[in-house]
Amino acid sequence: MAADFRYFLVYKPFGTLCQFTREVPGHVTLRDSFPDLPDRVYPVGRLDQDSEGLLLITDDNKLKNRIISPASKVRKRYLAQVEGEVTDTAIGQLREGVVIRVRKKDFQTMPASVQLLDHKPGLPERDPPIRFRASIPTSWIGIGITEGKNRQVRRMCAKVGFPVLRLVRVAIGGLTLDGLMPGEIRETSLEHLARKIFH
Repeated sequence: MAADFRYFLVYKPFGTLCQFTREVPGHVTLRDSFPDLPDRVYPVGRLDQDSEGLLLITDDNKLKNRIISPASKVRKRYLAQVEGEVTDTAIGQLREGVVIRVRKKDFQTMPASVQLLDHKPGLPERDPPIRFRASIPTSWIGIGITEGKNRQVRRMCAKVGFPVLRLVRVAIGGLTLDGLMPGEIRETSLEHLARKIFH
C-alpha cells in the first residue's frame, strides 16, 4: 500500500530559519513558527532567514527531489522591495541573466522574468518593518526564476546595483500565497500540487 504522505503550504514569516532544529539559542525555527506541523516533514527548497513567503513542506522525498531538480525548471516568483529607483537597464540585465558569486565561484543566472511594479503590492506588513529612510527611494519588482542558488534573487539585484530590502516568495509554479497570512498553514494534496506545479 502506498505511504500516506502529507503536504503543507506555509507562509514563512521574516526571521524564521528554514529548518526544524535550533542550532543557536534564540534562533526561530519552523517548529517555533509552525508548531502544528507533524514530525518528520521537511521544507522543499529554502528561504533564507530574512525572506518571507511560500514554502512547501512534506515527507514525500520523491516529490521534493522532483521539484528541486534543475531539470524540472519549476518557476519560483518573488516580490522584491529594493533600494533606489530601478532602471530599465537593470531590468534588462536581470532578464538576460547576470553573473553572481555563489560559494566563491562565478555563476551565470538563467534569463529571468522581471517586471517593475507601479505600486506597492498588497502584502501583509513585515514584522519588524524595514528601516525607512526618507532620503532613499525604494522600488518593487516582480521576478521569476527557475533556479535556486543560495540567496540568488538578493545576489542578482545587488549585482545590478539595487540591494534587496524585503523579499517575499509569492508562488512556486502555480501554487500561490493566496489565502495565507504569515505563520499560517494550509494542508493540500499530491494531486493538487502536481496539477499546479507540473502542468
